[in-house]
Amino acid sequence: MNTTRRQADPAIVVEHLRMDYGRQRAVDDLSFHVRSGEIYALLGPNGAGKTTTVEILEGHRRRTAGSVRVLGADPAHGGRRWRERVGIVLQSGGLDGELTVDELVRFYGSLYAHPKDVAGTIDRVGLADKRRARARTLSGGQLRRLDLALALVGDPELVFLDEPTTGFDPAARRSAWDMIDELRGDGTTVLLTSHYLDEVQRLADRVGVLSNGRLIAESTPSTLGRRDVADTVISFRPWDATALPDGPWRPPEQYGDRLVLHTDRPTEALLTLTSWAVERDRNLGGLTVTRPSLEDVYLQLTDDATTQPGGSDAR
Repeated sequence: MNTTRRQADPAIVVEHLRMDYGRQRAVDDLSFHVRSGEIYALLGPNGAGKTTTVEILEGHRRRTAGSVRVLGADPAHGGRRWRERVGIVLQSGGLDGELTVDELVRFYGSLYAHPKDVAGTIDRVGLADKRRARARTLSGGQLRRLDLALALVGDPELVFLDEPTTGFDPAARRSAWDMIDELRGDGTTVLLTSHYLDEVQRLADRVGVLSNGRLIAESTPSTLGRRDVADTVISFRPWDATALPDGPWRPPEQYGDRLVLHTDRPTEALLTLTSWAVERDRNLGGLTVTRPSLEDVYLQLTDDATTQPGGSDAR
């Protein structure tokens, strides 16, 4: 494992970032940092300001105000040496469809001082059998794999992944996740945007949630929105809801044929319920025990933010 890239200084530092498009404020006093070697997911609904923020970090858009440092430099003035340290997977990009996978990866690699092995990079993204295929013949998922190869062939220290697995089938997504995990193992920093919350749960070390151009929450995926201490939900089909014993839960709720209990003491609650059922030689039909998912918490956070007074649309 190559850990030489891990540094004490953050890879990305954003302080009081602001971006205005005329009278519309797309990013509003945004501050966050990304540690070297971590995977940081930037989330938010369409219009939250993610695209504008990432474009500023990549050096593709000039900000209105605030301070931004990416790998120790201001991306607005990043030169060739700085760009050689950064890899980018755009949400959508244009490639010459007549060039083959090998030709495209080889060409992109030639732009860097110390590129990775071309064949090895193509193999790594799962396109070994498409090495001689023209880009125009690739499927949507295969084109995204090619995008990944083009971002990685320069051996970057920091990779921006904008919806990297769009169009992937489940097996391809899992393979991509393993590859992104390998980047973290190599000490590469990753800034990820994704609408797949299971992807974020699987990959991200930390998550920042944007709404109306502002950072409304930041934490690890497991603790975002205090989901680690939120109530557990127990659901089952009771044979007699009126006979339910007393237990450490709030008043039961009936939804169709299912009884739903909310508790902050799930172990004790389950012991009470299962003991009650066993004593009566009954089953707790369709028993499920769940905690709020990352998607549940994310939707609640963004819904609360959009209903607050003074919210505005952003990019």
